Amino acid sequence: MAHYRASESKREQFRRYLERSGVLDTITSVLVALYEETDKPNNALDFIKLHLGAAGPEPADTEALRMELADLQQKCNLLMEENKELRNKLMQYEPSPEEGGAE
Repeated sequence: MAHYRASESKREQFRRYLERSGVLDTITSVLVALYEETDKPNNALDFIKLHLGAAGPEPADTEALRMELADLQQKCNLLMEENKELRNKLMQYEPSPEEGGAE
């Protein structure tokens, strides 16, 4: 009987944890939204996933990753431009394959 009470206590602690962290409210609101849908979606799980993803904040490092991506794209564009310029300069000093084969 003591084992039963211990597991109940753990369940109650877990329930309070979910309540404090806002998980229960979020899940409840998504389920209510699904319930209130007039045209029920074919895949309820996809509906829940979509609404849970939209309900929560983005991870903290998402903005940092977006900034890094923009920076790397800019660097890539600059390097591509530099590569093109260097190829054009190289073409001034080396004959193209068509010209070299004719000699």
